[in-house]
Amino acid sequence: MKRFQSKRAIVTGASEGVGAEVARRFAREGAEVVLAARTKAKLEAVAAEIRQSGGTAHVVPADLTSVDVCELLVERSVSLMGGVDILVNNAGAHFRGRVDERSAGELATMVDLNARTPIVLSRLVLPLMSGGGAIVNVASIAGKVPLPDAATYSATKFALRAFSIALGQELRDQRITVSLVSPGPIVDTGFLMGAIEDAADVVFAQPMSTAAEVAEMVLDCAHDGKRERVKPRSSATLATLAYLVPGLRQLLEPAMKAKGRRAKKRYLRDPNGGR
Repeated sequence: MKRFQSKRAIVTGASEGVGAEVARRFAREGAEVVLAARTKAKLEAVAAEIRQSGGTAHVVPADLTSVDVCELLVERSVSLMGGVDILVNNAGAHFRGRVDERSAGELATMVDLNARTPIVLSRLVLPLMSGGGAIVNVASIAGKVPLPDAATYSATKFALRAFSIALGQELRDQRITVSLVSPGPIVDTGFLMGAIEDAADVVFAQPMSTAAEVAEMVLDCAHDGKRERVKPRSSATLATLAYLVPGLRQLLEPAMKAKGRRAKKRYLRDPNGGR
């Protein structure tokens, strides 16, 4: 028996990377899927791949920084699938660098897409899950420790973690689970590798994950409702310690940056970094 047979899922940020892999895996495990993102052509390519493999996929191009568009996405999903059992909030933005190096508009986009959009979509699907359901929010290890050169991004992921944990507590008696997936850097998506020159050296000091590994955590959370899954665990533990003991971070930071610089050079030479 497939884990998600006859379930209906919305996956945001589904045009590539983690979101596309999540959509493929849900379809493979029996779910009907709505794919949402801005770029229609990329969504259609993923949907075509799913259909060729025997799955059911629908495409809803959407700029989810708009509340009105979020409402339309949910309405369209209900029209296409008859309801919603699973919501995966995966869409995100990361404009790297110091706050004073980015425009106010770029910072606002991160706040909107990384924090406001998941909150709005979660609220919109709740009435559709009266019989039970699952919400899975893709956060980040950056939501466990404040990151210089990623201050706004880190803040949005802190916000998403707080919202997810609190919402899960609010819904604990309603058969609706709320889960977090908090990965470190992902080596095989454009989210990091498409902006590798702008990424801080320290990012590369930790083990890398793949889109497939993160997607599997998303499906596991949708299935069992576990509050949070993280990868790599070593980075998550270090992030928590750095948050609780700021002096430890200051002590370790020079060595971490040096290690990251060496690793970054390897990734610049070979995007697979020797994987």
